[in-house]
Amino acid sequence: MSGLESVLVVGTGLIGTSVALALREQGVTVYLADRDAGAVRLARELGAGTEWTAGRSVDLAVIAVPPHVVADRLADLQKAGAARFYTDVASVKALPLRQAADLGCDLTTYIAGHPLAGRERSGPAAARADLFLGRPWALCPTEETSPDAVEALRGLIKLCGGEAVEVEAAEHDRAVAVVSHAPHVAASAVAARLAEAPETALGLAGQGVRDVTRIAAGDPGLWTGILSGNALPVADVLEAVAADLAAAAASLRASADPAAMGRVTELLHRGVAGTGRIPGKHGGPARTYATVQVIIGDRPGELARLFLVAEEAGVNIEDVRLEHAPGLPLGAADLSVQPEAVETLSEALRAHGWQLP
Repeated sequence: MSGLESVLVVGTGLIGTSVALALREQGVTVYLADRDAGAVRLARELGAGTEWTAGRSVDLAVIAVPPHVVADRLADLQKAGAARFYTDVASVKALPLRQAADLGCDLTTYIAGHPLAGRERSGPAAARADLFLGRPWALCPTEETSPDAVEALRGLIKLCGGEAVEVEAAEHDRAVAVVSHAPHVAASAVAARLAEAPETALGLAGQGVRDVTRIAAGDPGLWTGILSGNALPVADVLEAVAADLAAAAASLRASADPAAMGRVTELLHRGVAGTGRIPGKHGGPARTYATVQVIIGDRPGELARLFLVAEEAGVNIEDVRLEHAPGLPLGAADLSVQPEAVETLSEALRAHGWQLP
């Protein structure tokens, strides 16, 4: 089909509203629907689109609801003739497809999809038009899916700035169990240890524990639905992780034995190897960056001044991480740059009065 001119977004949470905002920036007419009237109103006030009225038909309907209700929404929308084509953004793919088939949905006009993007915050207020820029967006056509439906979803992904990745539904679910779903449970297990930790321990918390537990702040209700929809693949990954942790614990209890600690070291090496396989920016090969650490005050405009120095020096900051000093109005900014840019950036920062450790 030709370019998308009108899209219906059903479900105005973080992902649905972000899709709507991205499409509005591209000049697409967007209609919004949600069983929560307040969510629709807020999304509309954010400029995400206008409220949909029954009887109106669009080029594509994007179903942005939890996995276990995707098929029901699809059946209702198809019955109403709401769109020429339909997709969803749920993080589980085999379940909606199976349920849609059981409900007798027209699978020729439906293509399952999943943008690999998100935030710890939820709801339309957290939505961003640039949420999907450069991010993978899975599309999972079946034998029944029409080529036009595939083209419609590819058009949506392009408009939102995502990178289309075609994958079979069951393979998708096994993959996200490894890279998303099981890591969330593992992070939650670590974070749960903090719930009853003594104040002394919390007072010593540094960037490491923040990095490991960041994603555990996600909405438990939303994540329960995701995990139940992909239960077996996630359970397989968690059992493998649990086996590694149990072996590490047993080795640590026998730490007087050098062979036991060797097994712990082997696990740490496997962790380094796994981290090194995570793709780099824009889905390219993983890159090893150097870090330039700068002492930065906790004042408005400090980061902007820091980035301006880097711009003037012609150095691209690949990533930045902030760590605040407990009890002090300052912290450290770790700037990730290409190794060959370290000296140039360091000299420029010192010349502008920045303190480098």
